[in-house]
Amino acid sequence: MTEYERSRTMPARPEHVFDQAAHVDRMETWLPEALHVDAGELPAVTVHEDRTDEDTSALFRARPEQMRLEWGTRDRGSYAGWLQVAGIGSGASEVTVHLSFFDGSHDPGERAAGDALDTSLRRLEEQVRLRVDDTAG
Repeated sequence: MTEYERSRTMPARPEHVFDQAAHVDRMETWLPEALHVDAGELPAVTVHEDRTDEDTSALFRARPEQMRLEWGTRDRGSYAGWLQVAGIGSGASEVTVHLSFFDGSHDPGERAAGDALDTSLRRLEEQVRLRVDDTAG
């Protein structure tokens, strides 16, 4: 099993960050650009990956009381991940994303996984800033 994790501080309350991250219909605004999520009957979702042009059956669960998202492949059990939002005071949050690859053939490697996590967190922060700015103005 291989695991990757990244964290990023965001200038918004944890509730705002979690709300932006947890909406399945807005996930494409912050996920890696090659991934597209189609919600079925939650927790069931289908994830399409442009690179392989494959659809994968997956599960997605939002746990608002814990400010945590959890996901993973449904049939093969080769991949899982979570996102955790924590308040750090002064209206800021820390967001941590963790990926676990149980099947080496699905592991993109340290550099690719790290780049994808960093890019996703940056894109999530951009979406959070846009939303917070819209509600403030």
